[in-house]
Parts: sequence; C-alpha cells; structure tokens
Amino acid sequence: KSTARRGDSSTTQDQASSRRTPILELRAVSCAYETGRPAIVDISLCALEGEILCLLGPSGCGKTTTLRAIAGFEPVINGEIVLGDRLVSSPTAFVPTEERHIGMVFQEYALFPHLRVMENITFGLNHLTREAQRAEADRLLQLTGLTGLDRRYPHELSGGQQQRVALARALAQKPVLLLLDEPFSNLDPDMRGKMREDLRRLLRETHMTAVLVTHDHEEAFAMADRIAVLNQGRVEQVDTPEAIYHTPSSPFVADFVGQADFIPGTVQNGTVLTELGTFPNEGDYPVGMQVVVLIRPDDVHIMPSKEGLGRIVSRQFRGSENYYRIQLPSGRPVHSTESSTSIYPIGTTVQVRVLASHTVLFEKRLVQPPPTGTNEP
Repeated sequence: KSTARRGDSSTTQDQASSRRTPILELRAVSCAYETGRPAIVDISLCALEGEILCLLGPSGCGKTTTLRAIAGFEPVINGEIVLGDRLVSSPTAFVPTEERHIGMVFQEYALFPHLRVMENITFGLNHLTREAQRAEADRLLQLTGLTGLDRRYPHELSGGQQQRVALARALAQKPVLLLLDEPFSNLDPDMRGKMREDLRRLLRETHMTAVLVTHDHEEAFAMADRIAVLNQGRVEQVDTPEAIYHTPSSPFVADFVGQADFIPGTVQNGTVLTELGTFPNEGDYPVGMQVVVLIRPDDVHIMPSKEGLGRIVSRQFRGSENYYRIQLPSGRPVHSTESSTSIYPIGTTVQVRVLASHTVLFEKRLVQPPPTGTNEP
C-alpha cells in the first residue's frame, strides 16, 4: 500500500492517451521456461498508437521474454497478445513472426557484414522496383542522418551509425510496431545520450509505436511515454516516468528507479512521526502502525550546524551536483543532492531538512532494512 498525489500534467496525459488506438495489447500473458518454471506471469500491457512503451527491470525479471513473446519467438501458455485488431498469440492461436509486421532492433544490430548500407536497408524490399527501393532507402538515409554513407560496409561505421542502419532497415518494412532490445547497450556513454535524443525524435517524426527494453531507469525516463516496471516475471507498475519516480506503487519500484531512502515512522494523531520530523498520513494508516516514508535525495537539504543531528560520511562529486551520504542519530543513512559548489568536508555535522512536494508511505513490513556501514553501494 502506498499513497501520493498525481499532478494535473498526468491527468492531461491520461486524457490524451485515452483517445489513441491500442496497437499492442497483452492480456494476462504467461510464458514458461523449458523446465516449466514460469518466466512471466499474468502480464497485462498495452502500447498506444505513436507511443513509446518501456519495459524496465533488472536482469531476469522477464522483460526480454515479454519482448520475445510479442515478436513470436516465445509461445504463450496463458493469455492473449493482440496486434492491432488481430490475435497473434494465445495457447490455441499463433501467427508466425514474419507475418506480424513487426520491426526489430537488437543489441548487436544484426547487420549483414557483406552488404553495404544501402543493401542492408533495402533487404527484404524485393517486392518493390529497384527505383522504389532506392527512393525508400534515400528517404530513410536522410531521416536517420546517414546521407552519403550508403556505399559503406558495417565495419566502416561507428557504433552509432550501425544502430541507425539497423533502425532504417527495420523502418523500411513499414512495421506496425517497433521492438527495441537494449539498443544503446553497445554505445559509449556520450554517444548513448545523443542516440536517445535522436531515436526519440525519429520515432516521433514517423509516428511509430515502439516497445523498448532496458535495465537503465535513466534511459527509460529519457525515452518513454509510459514505463512498465517488471519484477520476478510480474508487472509492478505501469505509469508515466514522472509518476513512476515520484509516486511508486511498491518499495521495489521506488528503489529501482533511483536512490530511495526509507525512513521508519509511527502513525500518531493524523501524522507520521520520524527522526526527520513529521509527515502527513496520506494513506490514512491506523494510529500506532509502523510505516516508512520514501525520501529522495533531491528532497533532502543539508546545512552545516553544530547543533545538527546528521553527520556527513561520504561525498561524490558528479559535475552538476554533490551527492552526500548522511548518517542520522539512529545510524540510518539518508542521501542528499546539493549544488556543485556546496562542498562540505566528511565528518561535518549538519541539519537535515526534508522539503518534499508529496508524501509516499509504505508499510514497514514490506521494506528490507538498509545495509549497514558507510560505504556507498
């Protein structure tokens, strides 16, 4: 159980989404490994027309299995997968991958090394005339920023250029849905950020519906209209990036999408009493109940003070900000992000103030205790 308020922007986005047509629907879909052990259980999702839906979660959570089931690479043992208005997977029905009109971009890009860029893009367009193939390839080369590279081989391209070729080849097939499996994992950090922006712009320009798989919450936040967080084969929450971060539905989601500190408290007289002060009892928990308050580093502000109850135990300089770990009197850690010029020595005693625009509470029994020690995870 958790509680938090969602802003007007989420409501407006929800209303806009309700007017779009579902392109992909997963209805209580389950898949199993060859051993019979469940891989995903009762997955229900939809991707709306022109939407970027992200499947986010740790390794082994079921996100790649979900993607493979959508593509037709994994059989469904329960539930249904509907593409457009067509049932493509169920325990009794199956449409082959090549008949689903789905485009795919994999981690390795899977380009044909012996074919030039132009030939890679037009592969599979044999139903068109040579002139039509050339015109379509030229359009995609311009759209993906590859103009002038049409006669190069894959090994003559950078990682980012190879990804663009793979994307152009997928779009050349005019898919109804584009599947992206960790498409940025082979790029260096600087290139990764640029490619996120370029890919998002390209998907918007082509009005393409896409499902992106990633384990990186920053990547999901940068790319997705909505995020489905998976854990142990099940969906924990589906919502906008803002709602996933600010109003997570479970401690797992809260911890996975960013640094999360869980401060214990007791419900008393309509508020929650903690060592960092009192917070609203947004969930109407009963008096005396043990709960935790979710605290993000950007909610925590510190100021050096001899009377302060916190003590700085570590600092990481991150360019635009300093990331502090503070030890509270109980020994429990809390984290704070301050400006890059706010530099305080380790061991400094500080006042700790929490300025949060909303409160998220969980039952204490649902939250694992934090690790001991002062080393950063």
